[in-house]
Amino acid sequence: MKAGWSRVEVEAIVADYFDMLGRELRGESYGKTAHRRALARLLNRRSDGSIERKHQNISAIFIELGYPYIPGYKPLRNYQALLYQVVAERLMTAKWLDKLVADDVGLPAAVPTVADILSRLEAPPEPPSTTYGRVAQRRGTEKSAHPPVDYLAREANNASLGRAGEEFTLNFERARLIRAGKALLADRVEHVAVTLGDCAGFDVLSFEESGRERYIEVKTTAYGKATPFYVTRNEVSMSGTRGEDYHLYRVFNFRRDPRLYSLTGALERTCMLQPIVYMAHVS
Repeated sequence: MKAGWSRVEVEAIVADYFDMLGRELRGESYGKTAHRRALARLLNRRSDGSIERKHQNISAIFIELGYPYIPGYKPLRNYQALLYQVVAERLMTAKWLDKLVADDVGLPAAVPTVADILSRLEAPPEPPSTTYGRVAQRRGTEKSAHPPVDYLAREANNASLGRAGEEFTLNFERARLIRAGKALLADRVEHVAVTLGDCAGFDVLSFEESGRERYIEVKTTAYGKATPFYVTRNEVSMSGTRGEDYHLYRVFNFRRDPRLYSLTGALERTCMLQPIVYMAHVS
């Protein structure tokens, strides 16, 4: 049986991931295959599959720590404690990466033009590994090494990006209804986030082909399909009240190659909801 990854090997692959992510954020071209071949010379005869899985593990850790991940390395969450520790420690001192990510999540956004917007719809991502919770508990004290900024939360508060994603969804819904021969319904699609504001609990009012109302909440990210999103208590409540008429549209890869997937029904059923903010009163 192959020995577990040593500290030296882990530090080498983490450094490689940081380098690739930096190039990704700067818009520089690079080759994953070339990186893997160069990295393999520093490792203990690791297979291509083993290196690939470790990169995927790093993606999962980056997401957990509030950072974007490298597209193409789908997050894989059953990672070793040492890997989490090395990634978290390096993030604490990687000021250059913080600067790149901070600038990227704050960029204003424009609604992209695509040739066939309806072709941008994909199936939702597969649920994460069920071993995730056990790994998190096993880490223990390494949890203390945690970067102070959640950049994914900061991106979620980018009003320009959110509004552009809503307008992209408006275009998608109108195109969907027009293709179905329902031009009159397409004319009635409403940008509720503008006409009523955030209190509505959803962003877009659209319609099924039958004329039944479709309530759409839009969550937009410039990053990959597996990037988690934030929902409010009002949005969770609305999803439960509206049931199968409620749809969450997750728009992703927005700046480069916009795609989206849809979740239908109560968010408590379609998502794993993790409470991260509490209202506190003095006891």
